[in-house]
Amino acid sequence: MYNAKAYSAVSATSPLASDTIARRDPTEHDVQIEILFCGVCHSDVHSVRDEWSDFMSTTYPIVPGHEIVGRVTQVGSAVTKYKSGDLVGVGCMVDSDGTCPNCKAGFEQFCQNTVFTYNSPDKHKTAPVTYGGYSNSVVVDEGFVLRVPTNLDLAGVAPLLCAGITTYSPLRHWGVTEGKKVGVVGLGGLGHMGVKIAHALGAHVVVFTTSPGKTEDALRLGADEVVVSRNADEMQKHAGSFDFILDTVSAKHDINAYLNLLRLDGNITLVGAPEKPLEIAAFSLITGRRSLSGSMIGGITETQEMLDFCGEHNITADVEVIPIQKVNEAYDRLLKSDVKYRFVIDMASLKSE
Repeated sequence: MYNAKAYSAVSATSPLASDTIARRDPTEHDVQIEILFCGVCHSDVHSVRDEWSDFMSTTYPIVPGHEIVGRVTQVGSAVTKYKSGDLVGVGCMVDSDGTCPNCKAGFEQFCQNTVFTYNSPDKHKTAPVTYGGYSNSVVVDEGFVLRVPTNLDLAGVAPLLCAGITTYSPLRHWGVTEGKKVGVVGLGGLGHMGVKIAHALGAHVVVFTTSPGKTEDALRLGADEVVVSRNADEMQKHAGSFDFILDTVSAKHDINAYLNLLRLDGNITLVGAPEKPLEIAAFSLITGRRSLSGSMIGGITETQEMLDFCGEHNITADVEVIPIQKVNEAYDRLLKSDVKYRFVIDMASLKSE
């Protein structure tokens, strides 16, 4: 084992603070990575503050971070895909059983034994749980390491490992291509990536927002139209016309208002996770044989596909780069939606700790 610098929280009410954690020495199939940048995801906040205890209780200390971009510093003897110096990424998962039907189909995110990048039992017993990317180093099985396109800004790549794949996967699954009419509900960390990717896929993109002030930015990001969702007349103009709607909102909202915008066999997919259940009117689904689904990140193969797609289309997240010392302030600002559109930590700032 070796020691790595990190930022951790020791309870649901304590701030993140400088810490030293243990990392395992690379095994024959492992890749050791110097972390250069790590994105700040809303789920980091939920996990640190133990707000998802019904789904996954937090074990403390917790080192968050699952949007990791770095450089390979060492590889195990059996590693064939990477070498020292390669630019790589690590997303929300670092292992799975590899044998279940979901894993064999490339859907590791739905494996019953998925090991998440942080706050999952550590099968290597280096620590009680896995520690994430708010650190200067990490060791990951090569099967869960991703190749980063070298033409992209590395800070802007980091959020692709969560926000990028979370929006790319359902857009691809539901057949979004040129000529499709696609709605994106909400223009935050997820929504702005959904707009960029749907636009690059050739869709006619309509952004739904409660904030008229976001119109200019939505158009800059690639939207063809912007609808203020509180305006009933604007909403009615689009009734029954969408092939697909990506709902990125994590707050309680009227999902039926968007179901009614779908055409025959249209789908709306939830990627946001509202704390309270949404009320669904049966006739919103029955009328038009519409469907409502959910989606969670993507498998490793699809995540690599997404990174390659973003490399081809020069897509990165819009980010505000911060030093690790400002991460608690970033959490407070994130809860106020005071960021365009993702915070990313420059891990070089850890050297001063």
